[in-house]
Amino acid sequence: MITREMVYIDEEKCDGCGECIPHCAEGALQIVNGKAKLIGDAYCDGLGACLGHCPQDAITIEKRQAVPFDEELVKQHLSRTEEVSIPESRYSACPSTRLMTLDRFSNTVTRSDGIPDENPSTLSQWPVQLHLVPPSAPFLKKADLLIAADCVPFAYAGFHQTLLRGKALLIGCPKLDDTEIYLARLIEIFRMNAPRSITIAHMEVPCCFGLVRLVQEAIYQADISVPLEDITVQVDGTLIH
Repeated sequence: MITREMVYIDEEKCDGCGECIPHCAEGALQIVNGKAKLIGDAYCDGLGACLGHCPQDAITIEKRQAVPFDEELVKQHLSRTEEVSIPESRYSACPSTRLMTLDRFSNTVTRSDGIPDENPSTLSQWPVQLHLVPPSAPFLKKADLLIAADCVPFAYAGFHQTLLRGKALLIGCPKLDDTEIYLARLIEIFRMNAPRSITIAHMEVPCCFGLVRLVQEAIYQADISVPLEDITVQVDGTLIH
């Protein structure tokens, strides 16, 4: 046992929303009996990446006696978590963060009136927002990744059929969101999952090119070699490869 910084959860403040869960890359947090719990001291690195994501301010850092952080144990834990079926996973506490793999192609998609949908969704997983997707999500493993600025699906009408089909999706806004968090998340995703390919889709506006630089920097820091495609979408919906 050593004295080190650890995550502390105030159970009186915690309402079990689950917002902290996907922000713990080590999988050290779970919802137990409606409250967030630290499931093992060895899983917590004490850095507190989950702190800023608790709406109730129930998470703080404290110094106390604990076993040392064990990176190898964390890897084993995350590996076991990936094998758990999706409804039972630790991300099922909140609909926005519950991991789901969607089978889009086993049956014909129909509308509520029973007529076949000519333009069905090709989204194969949930969630899609980069803040909410944990690096250990099973749908990321050796995936073809589409990293898209969140305006792209609205500007480009063929987003699902041309860009998204067969890919795992991560979305974000390089202008409005915290790119430091995005960079750290992408580095970890790339390191843990060895993607087969990466496609970046962004708008033609200058601020949106920040997404390209962000992905390139994450690839460099993750020290991986991967095919990279850059697609620009003009505001009129035209694609530029």
